[in-house]
Amino acid sequence: MEPMNILVLGGTTEATALARLLAERRDVQPTLSLAGRTLKPERSPLPTRIGGFGGVYGLATYLRENAVEAVVDATHPFAAQMSGNAVEACQAAGVPLARLIRVPWEAETGGRWIAVESLPAAAEALRTLGERIFLSVGRQSLKPFEAVPEKGYLVRTVDPPEPPPDFPRWTLVQDRGPFTLDGELRLLREHGIEAVVTKNSGGTATRAKLEAARVLGLPVVVVKRPALPPADAEFHEAAKVLDWLDGLHSPPSR
Repeated sequence: MEPMNILVLGGTTEATALARLLAERRDVQPTLSLAGRTLKPERSPLPTRIGGFGGVYGLATYLRENAVEAVVDATHPFAAQMSGNAVEACQAAGVPLARLIRVPWEAETGGRWIAVESLPAAAEALRTLGERIFLSVGRQSLKPFEAVPEKGYLVRTVDPPEPPPDFPRWTLVQDRGPFTLDGELRLLREHGIEAVVTKNSGGTATRAKLEAARVLGLPVVVVKRPALPPADAEFHEAAKVLDWLDGLHSPPSR
């Protein structure tokens, strides 16, 4: 039996975990696709392509021309356009699609959790929440906070924002998770942070900032995840994706 040709849409820690598992298999032929938004992505054990596909039509064409037999969407929970394109392209090409996505965070007892629907709403929520704000929303999600220029911002990103945000007062910290509770407490204290803003990305790599904010009694403005169209299957663990792939590759029972 020929190895199953698989396309993994990556860029997350979950995609990295899946790539490692797939690299150990001989019955699959996986390719990792990255959008190219991170300047120095983590090295993958899989053959990797970087760049977009050109929308739904381009992705569907790629799937057909490369005889892809299954797609795993392991992109960021807020990469709604890519996830939507994957659903439409897989339906058009007749390719099964699984989604590997992090479990979302939930408010904890004792925390000051402020849930909002969008980044602009998060910016508006800051007006009464103190002067020093920790923005942990990604380098491409900073512009809405220019509407609240009176705040002083601490921005943490993997790569520097390009172009830089138009904030009168801000400090950039370049770092990549996973982060620890002790480290996050130290960061928030050193910069005199009075409120934290984050997307509900979920997972464990950056969860420590929520725990640190709860310990310090700080409000956390949390942007809700966008609604995603359903895939054929959805998982929170990379190993479960392997079981799904095995089911696709198994010969039908008689």
